[in-house]
Amino acid sequence: MSLSSFAFFRGLRKDNQQFAVIGLGRFGRSVCSSLHKMGYQVLATDVDEKQVAKALTDEITGHALQLDSTEASALEEAGIFEFDTVIIAIGNYIQESIITTLNLKEGGVSRVIAKASSEVHSKLLRRVGADHVVFPEDEAGCALARTLTKPSILDRFELDPDNSIIECIVPEDFHHKTIAELQLRNRYGINVIAVSHDGKFQINPEPSQRLEAGTAIVVIGCNQDINRLPI
Repeated sequence: MSLSSFAFFRGLRKDNQQFAVIGLGRFGRSVCSSLHKMGYQVLATDVDEKQVAKALTDEITGHALQLDSTEASALEEAGIFEFDTVIIAIGNYIQESIITTLNLKEGGVSRVIAKASSEVHSKLLRRVGADHVVFPEDEAGCALARTLTKPSILDRFELDPDNSIIECIVPEDFHHKTIAELQLRNRYGINVIAVSHDGKFQINPEPSQRLEAGTAIVVIGCNQDINRLPI
């Protein structure tokens, strides 16, 4: 996640309870289902009436409409311009996604998140006003590659292209040694920010904290240093 992405998500209102999702393909359905399960109000739309009916039947959203998002009047009539955050999940249809993004921004939507299928598509989306662009296929591919090559890394948050926070499994080499004994900052250039214990994380552990193989720790550092860890 880049600094610009961090700034975007930091700007989201914590009390925002309503989202609109345009496009009910696999990505759009996943976004709808996740938000709906978390208790948020979601308005789902698609140009295909069958997709709309299926979304309601599968109960992945409480509200769904059939509309053509390239028609600004249809978006306005559906009240989508009143939403603070709208997710455009029609990335495989470049012209439609660009026109939809333009319609939403011209309609006054504060935050528009759009799915892109290529770098050129991403640049065009940003040029017409998209506040944040996602590449779900690329992100899923990167996550899979990391899982295959570094299975001990359970989760990763990229602060920028060079630095990350990761949750990983404590290796056998670190078993029953203290953080101070391991000299992780000097040897690997990383800092331990949390250690798991009895199913919970202890934040900012003391240097005297002993690590147990097979448990989880959270560390922060540059990606090159993280890759040198014996995990």
